[in-house]
Amino acid sequence: MWFGGQVEGYRFEMFSVSHIVMIALLLIGSTLLLLRREKLKPIEWAKFEFWLAVFLIVFEAVYHIWMLWNHNWLVSHSLPLELCNISWILTILLLFTKKKIFYEILLFTALLGASQAVFTPVLHYDFPHFRFFHFFLTHLIIIWVSLFFTWVKGYRPTIWSIVKLFVFLNVLLPFILLINKWVNGNYMFLSHKPASASLLNYLGPYPVYILSMEALLIVLSSIVWLLFREKDGNKIKEPKDFSIR
Repeated sequence: MWFGGQVEGYRFEMFSVSHIVMIALLLIGSTLLLLRREKLKPIEWAKFEFWLAVFLIVFEAVYHIWMLWNHNWLVSHSLPLELCNISWILTILLLFTKKKIFYEILLFTALLGASQAVFTPVLHYDFPHFRFFHFFLTHLIIIWVSLFFTWVKGYRPTIWSIVKLFVFLNVLLPFILLINKWVNGNYMFLSHKPASASLLNYLGPYPVYILSMEALLIVLSSIVWLLFREKDGNKIKEPKDFSIR
């Protein structure tokens, strides 16, 4: 069954046809956002943003119900403590509030974390299983929302956004490490590398790769800032009216 817990018949293979289709969908959707950004700017997006946030909440709730139903929900890996879970929370907060502080962190976690998850997913279930759709659709939305707020709504990162990201993640780090120890988990891959192929394979053994990730975070986030910063010096003001029209 497409909603069952058995992986037989749905075993995911990296760079299979279904995986390549999801990568292509990410690239096509992102390109369309960039090319059509001027036509999208005049549209009133408040209702769409609100219901997209609601959809993300409901979709995630269904995922947890699926895990409970199939006896897959375990405290060691089912808490929303992965980097992409954090991006999911930031996406919802940004859609609801339009606050730039959420955008500043989300832009980096989406483009550096969620995109890496799309290209090298830690996933067991292939198309057309529910988990396949949940995994990819959630990550695609996270990335597209960050790009939408950049290209369509005019939000831009500053050099201080990198500092905020670094502080935010390093405040989380000791708590995640402690929780991993309590529940024998591997949230944010801070206990060991994932079994499947990932960028972490090139960053040294444990625990060296954690320090390597910190250094790589600064380099890659700086590149993201250079690509997406406000180049004309105009500051984008946050909207004051968050009501749904």
